[in-house]
Amino acid sequence: MNPRFFSGMVLLMTVWLVGFASTAMAGDDPLSTIRNPIDKVITILNDPQYRAPGQESRQRDAIWDTMIPLFDFMEISQRTVAQHWNTFSKTEKSDFSDIFSRFLGNIYIDKIQGEYHDEKVQYLGQNFHEDIYAEVKTLILRQATQIPVNYRMLKNNAGQWRIYDIVIEGVSLVKNYRSQFASLLQKNKPTGLIRILHEKVAHHETELVNPQPEKQKK
Repeated sequence: MNPRFFSGMVLLMTVWLVGFASTAMAGDDPLSTIRNPIDKVITILNDPQYRAPGQESRQRDAIWDTMIPLFDFMEISQRTVAQHWNTFSKTEKSDFSDIFSRFLGNIYIDKIQGEYHDEKVQYLGQNFHEDIYAEVKTLILRQATQIPVNYRMLKNNAGQWRIYDIVIEGVSLVKNYRSQFASLLQKNKPTGLIRILHEKVAHHETELVNPQPEKQKK
């Protein structure tokens, strides 16, 4: 993954939690949809009970349980593998969506826990497209840095707004992974890609349970 894009993803995931909660507008629009769960995440991040030794995994689970309803991971998954989606069976689509969501969560939630430092968000507005698509345009403000971040959302059949892509400095999360997965799917069947993600998730979760000791500085 492009290092600058990854840094941007880490930064946006930390400030995203605060920005939406503090500026959500009234009404049934994309911003108001996520206000309550994001308020809850902020409470979890600031809750003293999670600062005790051994409570990091509980905080992690609480954050994920709160955030997961905000995303349409099936839509994200379909857009990420693009034309290859039709080669996935119904079971493989479900399995891929599940493991890909865990893969993304494992990458970013630990960063949220470790790198949340009261960053600010400036909202530039939101645009609606064909009634069911919306894009919220923001700037993340961190010291002297300004990073444009756009949140693409889709209204599902139940009338609920869900995030299906995040664009940082013009780079799409979906397109970034699409290029990586396209290469893997040229060499592997869908089950192969699912297996690779399972291995990455298992490795990451093993490290969470059995963290490696930090190397002493010379």
